[in-house]
Amino acid sequence: MVNFRLERTAPLPLEEAWRRLTEWPRHAEVVPLTRVTVVTPPPTGEGTVFVARSGLGPLAFDDRMEVTVWRPPTDDEPGLVRLEKRGRVVLGWAEIEVRPGPGGRSRVVWQEELRVRFLPRLFDGPLRWAARSMFGRAVNGLLRRP
Repeated sequence: MVNFRLERTAPLPLEEAWRRLTEWPRHAEVVPLTRVTVVTPPPTGEGTVFVARSGLGPLAFDDRMEVTVWRPPTDDEPGLVRLEKRGRVVLGWAEIEVRPGPGGRSRVVWQEELRVRFLPRLFDGPLRWAARSMFGRAVNGLLRRP
């Protein structure tokens, strides 16, 4: 199991940063070999379930996630969404917080606990490095794309 934290500042209003990070199908635009399907009806909220399918052919796997906390940002409170990973291969959770940053910008904090079933702890270091790299690029891409 690995834990990591990413922080970014974006030249976006809170609501726009929140929208870009929580429109789940958009994640497929920035994560290679992945498609995202929301399996519950809109709008997104607690109980929303979506599946990120990554890989090719028989080497693909599903990362099933459920929104367990859904608090969009307000004038008084930062936005927070918590995802519980409930797949057969990928387990853990992710939290995305969007708060006011300096100069009218948005500050994003992405925290994640990630476990890959059947992967020995010996691989925690490479998994942490790969996850930070992949999710860092994904967050950057999501915040840059309108």
